[in-house]
Amino acid sequence: MDQFYINHWAVIVSAIANLVVGAIWYSPMLFYKAWMKENNFTEETVKQKFNPIKTYGITLVLSLIISYNLAFFLGDDKTDAIWGATAGFLAGFGFSALIFAIIGLYEQRSWKYMLINGGYITIYFTLIGFILGVWR
Repeated sequence: MDQFYINHWAVIVSAIANLVVGAIWYSPMLFYKAWMKENNFTEETVKQKFNPIKTYGITLVLSLIISYNLAFFLGDDKTDAIWGATAGFLAGFGFSALIFAIIGLYEQRSWKYMLINGGYITIYFTLIGFILGVWR
């Protein structure tokens, strides 16, 4: 490794991307209804239990940690968009989505549940890897 570099703006944008990707992925135009069904949620239970300030705030903090973590792995000066997206995919699918699926198996969750959430994890990690790779 010749030079180690982290673009903090890219990390912040990557963290915000979690909120954007999640809003799209779990929206009615994609997987909202299926996700609700797989979790046995109703509109009423979501409204009662969902605290947007707490949820989005904690999500943003955790997303910053995730983005910085991946940025440390991609800090090499040879990292580009292709390698960033590839590393993001490998981390998202190969580590995160698969361990999520293993946990889902023990929790007796459906494959549909695991694919919805594992797909989101894989897409998100691939995107942030791309952002961190291209925005050097």
